[in-house]
Amino acid sequence: MVGGGGREHALVHALARSPRQPEIVCAPGNAGIAADARVLEVGAEDIEGIVAAATAERADLVVIGPEAPLVAGLADALTAAGTRVFGPTKAAARLEGSKAFCKEIMGAAGVPTAVYKVVQDAQAGLDAIERYPVVIKADGLAAGKGVIIAADEHEAREALHQLLVERRFDTTQVVVEEYLEGEELSLLALCDAERAIPLASAQDYKRIFDGDRGPNTGGMGSYSPVPSVDDARAREICAAVHQPVLDELARRGIPFQGMLYAGLMMTADGPRVLEFNVRFGDPETQAILPRLRSDLLSLLEAATVPGGLGGVELEWAPDMAVSVVLASAGYPASSSSGDVITGLDRLPPGVQVTHAGTALNSDGQVVTAGGRVLNVTGLGADAASAREAAYAAADMIEFDGKQLRRDIALRVAQPAGVRP
Repeated sequence: MVGGGGREHALVHALARSPRQPEIVCAPGNAGIAADARVLEVGAEDIEGIVAAATAERADLVVIGPEAPLVAGLADALTAAGTRVFGPTKAAARLEGSKAFCKEIMGAAGVPTAVYKVVQDAQAGLDAIERYPVVIKADGLAAGKGVIIAADEHEAREALHQLLVERRFDTTQVVVEEYLEGEELSLLALCDAERAIPLASAQDYKRIFDGDRGPNTGGMGSYSPVPSVDDARAREICAAVHQPVLDELARRGIPFQGMLYAGLMMTADGPRVLEFNVRFGDPETQAILPRLRSDLLSLLEAATVPGGLGGVELEWAPDMAVSVVLASAGYPASSSSGDVITGLDRLPPGVQVTHAGTALNSDGQVVTAGGRVLNVTGLGADAASAREAAYAAADMIEFDGKQLRRDIALRVAQPAGVRP
């Protein structure tokens, strides 16, 4: 397992449930992952180091969690070294590495998305805006923080200045696109270069504060499934959104094997794609995988073979899952490290805690080591009971400056005992 965040810890938990009882090694991991897998002191973006470690360990499968090493070509390097890998090639990872390329692919594939223009300077960006609010996106990777919704010309000027003059996120161009209204949806699909198979639907909460206020973050919580998108509806969306992108990439000689994650806006005119990512979502994975009854290890292996997912049907627990992110002081503008975390040893059974930004200090205590620190995931027969389990556990955990949203899945919560 490559990575050291909450997504990777959730993947470790799910892989460990395999009846094949795999030995799991994670690079670089974190304080929580170290309790569930053997960790290596190799950075996720150290391509030579990861390849050397996978070769030395004689890894049967490498699963790449974060987007940066995928965009940098880690999957290609591992394949060249003879190691099987779950994750797309550098060429396919451009779907996430360049929003302009992603828009081009969607246009060629006939996938519905927002009207947009790609610009290289601030004035051109202003000229491209027809109405407010407007969405301004850094072209390259920005850890989920490169999307700015500008309510008026003043905010648009500021956003374009930050991205194209100050070169925040090291971007040279931006995508200016229409603002879409509706309910956001995350739909991830396993891909074997020929077909896409959707996972359960999920919804992510991007803003730092309750009520979707404040700046964007990497994600402050999620829940799965979304009641309005059952398995049949998910397959319909996947056929209209994911499969055409897979087919268009294949037509260009770019087979896509890995996880294709569509961020969607469910508008009055149907689903529109906001973006594609090329890996498991974070924090959606923390809500999706605890419900998966199928063997994740066998699924990921099958996806590495063209056509390997033929005939696969996924099995899910009937529960709802709600995952709440605990963030450190200052996030998302900054983060606090070294704050001692207490309460992890007294959590109730049935709650899954995944570590994101954690480490061990010299006294062996778990401390904060990043912006998003922990994910607390509760399961229940409905959203209300899953929320209750997640927040009860979240309130048992303490560290200086702890931040969390209190409205994760609130919009779909039902009275206990009533299924959504």
